Amino acid sequence: MSDLDVPANYRIGPPVREVPVAATDGDNRYRAVQQKLTALARTLDSSLLDLVQLHLRMKTNATRSEEAARAIAAADVDPTFVEMQNAVSLALGGAQIAARKLGESGSEVSRLAQEAQTMHARLYQGLDDIRSSRRERTPKPGFFAH
Repeated sequence: MSDLDVPANYRIGPPVREVPVAATDGDNRYRAVQQKLTALARTLDSSLLDLVQLHLRMKTNATRSEEAARAIAAADVDPTFVEMQNAVSLALGGAQIAARKLGESGSEVSRLAQEAQTMHARLYQGLDDIRSSRRERTPKPGFFAH
């Protein structure tokens, strides 16, 4: 297989996920919010590996593209092709930096989701325990705000 052949297991497109994305269904009960925050953090964490792999592939391809530009220049081919190949290399280099920054942002959002889950549990778990252990129905959240 040459450098230009695509491996049989190589897919173009988003990775197939087994992790459910956090639903935004308007259910704001304690346990539902906890599940949504957990799902959000889990989804972000599982995406980080894909972003790291994407970053590394783009960095490798940018280097290969730069080497191809040098080879084209050494072959004494029309300078237009060298410029085009250099443009591809620069674009891939910029994209790999953006993928790295996106991964860093995703990691930060995942950390913040975990912190929000911990804070939410600290604030509302006791109240949920009391409400869920009662036999009597209690007003929905926000009832006394009107």
